[in-house]
Formats: sequence, structure tokens, C-alpha cells
Amino acid sequence: FCAAPVQVARKHLAQTAPRYWVINTGNANAGLGPDGLVRAEAVCAALAAHTGVATAQVLPFSTGVIGEPLPAERIVAALPAAVAALDANGWELAAEGILTTDTRPKGASRCVRLPGGEPLTVTGIAKGAGMIRPDMATMLAFVATDARVGAPLLKKMLIAAAAKSFNRITIDGDTSTNDALMLAATGAVATELDSAALAALGDAVTAVCVDLAQAVVRDGEGATKFVTIVVTGGGSSAECLAVGYAVAESPLVKTALFACDPNWGRILAAIGRARVDALDVERVSVWLDEVLIAERGARAASYTEAAGQDVMARAEITLRIELGRGTCAETLWTTDLSYDYVRINAEYRT
Repeated sequence: FCAAPVQVARKHLAQTAPRYWVINTGNANAGLGPDGLVRAEAVCAALAAHTGVATAQVLPFSTGVIGEPLPAERIVAALPAAVAALDANGWELAAEGILTTDTRPKGASRCVRLPGGEPLTVTGIAKGAGMIRPDMATMLAFVATDARVGAPLLKKMLIAAAAKSFNRITIDGDTSTNDALMLAATGAVATELDSAALAALGDAVTAVCVDLAQAVVRDGEGATKFVTIVVTGGGSSAECLAVGYAVAESPLVKTALFACDPNWGRILAAIGRARVDALDVERVSVWLDEVLIAERGARAASYTEAAGQDVMARAEITLRIELGRGTCAETLWTTDLSYDYVRINAEYRT
């Protein structure tokens, strides 16, 4: 059920380099068959005609309610004013303009200072608060740099950045029809970049994406806690992620987090259902921040309920799980599950 704007954007990217992104909120243009494609193409064609570029040089992005026809005529009518308002410093307004159930705009920026050269900038914005899970979820993110970098290198940087940011977050375990993450290079800074400079630029792209991904989690629908889950001692990255997501997406763990209840049995149960082959519970240890709550498959001898409750009352918590199987480790970010999450999604279309 890949949404029409995603299909059109993929087709256009395969034809030429983009010049414009056109983004609408309130309507996902998803689940509408050929009509959705026609409407997305109509918006692209209108912007192309207004700016003097080819239709394929416009990429469309939509977010909002699924299954409702895109009001393309309203978007087309708004394009002249939108083009007239374009501003190199308009990131904040753009971040506000793409929100749906978000409560605040999300932006991040980094400066890369090169020896003897002009500094490079990486700036990005994102939206997203619900239907958040890797592959990237109901999330739109747009990142740009003034560096002069070709598309193959940009793609490599973006894949690496997504793996450590947007593909390491979950709010509710649901993915989306409309997710998109874009990275563009304007080439405004003409400095030739050597391998060290490219590595520094890649690090900046990753840092911006991590900031944006964490901002999405912090703004999770109804969220009251920001939770970092660190899984160490894994035999592979895959099994670390399997354990991390089993815990992060457990409704029982998430509701315990909301209740500030250190119900460590729920965490152990989630670890156990992560389908890690030959998991030895005798080697597993679990911490809430600095408090060891479980080891050798049972409650830690040093653990007290008061210490656990003290940690669970915090707005930001790190849950660390040691598997004792190897040297691999992974980190991801999630939230609790509150009454407000249920209310927001129950009332979404009413």
C-alpha cells in the first residue's frame, strides 16, 4: 500500500535530479489507486510549469488521513504564493508547515569546519509523532547540505545515517504508507572534499538525523517518557535489535513505563519472546539507569522496589540489557504508552 506520492517520487528520481519538493499535510493521498497517482502528478506538473522545470524534477510528499482524495486543486492554487515565499532561511516555517499530530516543529543543524576551507552546513527538518517504526514510519524528513557531493555519495551517507537514526526508533510499532527521508546537496560551497572531509560530512548528516529521529520520539503521541534501550553482548546486530524491539514494542512494558511501575518481569518476558536462538537466561542482566534489576534470569539480589520506582519516575530512562553472548550492541529509542495515545488515535478522524 505504498502511497501515490512515494511511487511518483521514486519514478521521478529514476529520471532526473530533483529541483523542488512539494509537501502537503492533512491528506496522505494513499489507498486511492490510479486516481492518487494522477493527482500527485498534477501537483508536480503545476509546480513545474510555475517554476520552469521538468515535471520529473518535482518530488511530491503527502501526510495525513489515508483513503481520502487529494484536493489537488487546492494545492495547485496555493503554489504561486508558496513559491513567492521561498526563503533560504525558511526552515523553521517549513518545519511548522509539515506537522500533523505533532505538537512542535522538529529541526536540527550541524556545521562542518574544514581546515583552510569554507565551513559546510547540514540542516534538516522532520515531522512525525505516531505510526512510528523502522522502514521509517509516518514520518517525513528533509535534510540538505551546501556541500558539493554527487548523488551516489549522498545515498551512501543517507543509508548509513538512517540505519543509526530513523531506523532505530519506535513509538507504536506501526509503519506507514507515506514515509520519506530526503538528502539534497546544493553545491553552494564549491570546496572539493577529500576522504576525511566526506567522512566528517557523513558524520554531520548522521548527527542531524539522530537529532531529528529523537525529536520524533520525544514528541510521540501521548508520550510522557523518552526511553533509550541499549542491548549489549549480542552475538549479532540482528539479535540485539530483535531484543530491543521486543521490549520497546511490548504494550505491557510501555504501559508499565507510563505507570512508573518497575515491573521487571514484563521486560524479561519480552526478552524471552525475541526469538534469540539458544538464549541463556543465566547470562542476561537488565538495568534501569544505574539500578541492576535482574541477573541470571531472576531479580537481582541488590535490587529494591524503591530504587526501581525512583528510576521509573524520571522523564528520561535508559534500559540496558546485557545478553552475554558476544560483542555486538545496538541502541534504539522509544516511548511509553499512555491514555492520550489511545485518545489521539481514537479521535483521529472524528
